Amino acid sequence: MLLLLQPHPTSAAEDVHKISVEASRSAGLLRLRFIVEARLDRLAIPPPALPRRCENLWQHSCFEAFVRAEGRENYVELNFAPSGAWAAYEFEGERRGMTEADMEPCRIQTWSDSGRLELSAEVERLPYGEPWRLGLSAVIEHVSGRLSYWALLHPSDEPDFHHPESFILALP
Repeated sequence: MLLLLQPHPTSAAEDVHKISVEASRSAGLLRLRFIVEARLDRLAIPPPALPRRCENLWQHSCFEAFVRAEGRENYVELNFAPSGAWAAYEFEGERRGMTEADMEPCRIQTWSDSGRLELSAEVERLPYGEPWRLGLSAVIEHVSGRLSYWALLHPSDEPDFHHPESFILALP
């Protein structure tokens, strides 16, 4: 099932036609596939590099998943860059108590052609029980340096992927 991400109303996203995502889970493995249909020549997409943990990925083009167990306040934020860089953070509650998540490296694969970019990511051993609630999002950097913000749901006036109401996808 493909889910569509929506641009935040304050984000100009004229170079991006559509962003969709597939998400699945088996045991502690999360699989995600983000698909961007856009004028890629107008977007700032980092070139492939060696996979590594990296800070501040959200300041450029990246894809994100926010994962929490049903009924809990604590959650994990996962960031995936088209370059192969990734980040993982744990939070005690909404934007509170952030620490670097102790987890295995994320596996990321990226593919693109003239009008389509795909990023697949696999994350093992996420620390939460069943079922999961996810918030899925993307930050897209345009060659001008402008950022557009995409999510399944934008519950506030400003882009805020940490908002508790944005965790709308249930994965059993």
